[in-house]
Amino acid sequence: MALTYREAVKSDADLLMDIYNSSFYDDYVRYGECPGYGKTKSQMEASILRFPKHIIMKDGIPVGVVSLENRGNGQYFLGCLCIIPTYQGLGIGTKAFRYMLSICPDWEKITLVTPSDKEQNIKFYTKKCGFSIAGKEMDGNVEVTKFTMER
Repeated sequence: MALTYREAVKSDADLLMDIYNSSFYDDYVRYGECPGYGKTKSQMEASILRFPKHIIMKDGIPVGVVSLENRGNGQYFLGCLCIIPTYQGLGIGTKAFRYMLSICPDWEKITLVTPSDKEQNIKFYTKKCGFSIAGKEMDGNVEVTKFTMER
């Protein structure tokens, strides 16, 4: 499986909206809200500028996105690691996470959140990526689990 990555630019907004909407539709239906679903084009364009995004390509086909916010001093927040459902379970997310680490050589601490009832996500981040659970909190009407990984 050949994976490549490219940094998203403003003109990728429609493509990113399609990937996000496909990836997060089930969460939107399940919770009635999802920050990754239903963004307008202008919201996505602003997000591209604020949080650099890398489009994940499998054999030249866009299949996902990884987005990381640099909070300074080696601190990063993993805002999004999403794979279109038909491409999940193929190891793409794990490879994308490793790629993300390679483009942030100064990382000291990475944090993220995911809904607490998404057992597959929790298993992925703890078993495949090496994160530790740092607690839980409410985000709107959704309980989320907080993760951290430190060098």
